[in-house]
Amino acid sequence: MRRALTVTALAGAAWLTKRAIGRRIDSGSPLWPLPALETPVSGYSPRRWIPALIVSRTEPADGVLSLTLESAELPEWAPGAHLDVQLPSGLVRQYSLCGDPADRGRYTIAVRLVEDGRGGSREAHAQLVEGAELPVRPPRNRFPLVPSPSYAFVAGGIGITPVLPMLRAATEAGADWTLLYGGRSRTSMPFLAELAPYGDRVTVVPEDEAGLPDLSVLGALGPGTPVYCCGPAPLMAAVEAAAPAGTPVHLERFAPAAAGGDAKPFTLELHRSGRVVEVAAAESALTAVRRELPNTPYSCEQGFCGTCQHRVLAGDIDHRDTLLTDGEREDSMLLCVSRAASDRLVLDL
Repeated sequence: MRRALTVTALAGAAWLTKRAIGRRIDSGSPLWPLPALETPVSGYSPRRWIPALIVSRTEPADGVLSLTLESAELPEWAPGAHLDVQLPSGLVRQYSLCGDPADRGRYTIAVRLVEDGRGGSREAHAQLVEGAELPVRPPRNRFPLVPSPSYAFVAGGIGITPVLPMLRAATEAGADWTLLYGGRSRTSMPFLAELAPYGDRVTVVPEDEAGLPDLSVLGALGPGTPVYCCGPAPLMAAVEAAAPAGTPVHLERFAPAAAGGDAKPFTLELHRSGRVVEVAAAESALTAVRRELPNTPYSCEQGFCGTCQHRVLAGDIDHRDTLLTDGEREDSMLLCVSRAASDRLVLDL
């Protein structure tokens, strides 16, 4: 009997190992260690694309497209999360979830049209229609809402999207909060109708009517009150400057922060591949690596989605992203924006 149980256990372990290896092979992930991590430090993600259906398309403001997606496979999410969306051309873009996390099987995103952008928003506005399928990856959250008895929220334009579910969560938790919401004009500011029921907790500041938001109100925050801000880079910089010393300031960027320093050429050693790659001053490490390893994953190319995060085995890193934590920066980098501070880096690739 004991022998039979041992054989059964070994057979089960072998089956699980075979299954894990198969999944890693299908996802392009390194085979060791097993089992596959949700987000391996190598940067290879086994997350599969989920086919979602666009069930609603609205325009909550001038130049803003709001899409509601449905699928029985959509995972749970928390306020502050964003997801990868694969556009019809194959472009991958990231959008904050702005619906209700309690509405299972349904996601809502909003896309601001940027005429002089990289093309993703133009494609979304032109081609994403009701009834179309839109592949998405499960949400990630680098902007989580920490528990607190009070909050100060600041949003600029489309930056209201990750803040909306935070307001719902803070209200349900009984927290004291305020929102300062700025934009070019009322007609360009999405979701004003959704904010109206919150009354005087929300201060709406259209620039064409009242100028820029008065951030001096942040100076009156109680000790430890966290500030959450999403919007254009100048607004976030102003919020950081206006917040009292010691105030926890949480920022969600949808454009990369300006990086200082001159770009210099350097050498990349790809340890597992046994290859050496030269990175020119005018190109990114990601571009250079993909010449040798064209299947290396990437997405935003701006340093804030984390898809191209890879482990660094040796060398000094010039971090130029706005995403990684101090701990992650000790032994990994984002290939799309970060570079070498030394002449040579060794990657676990």
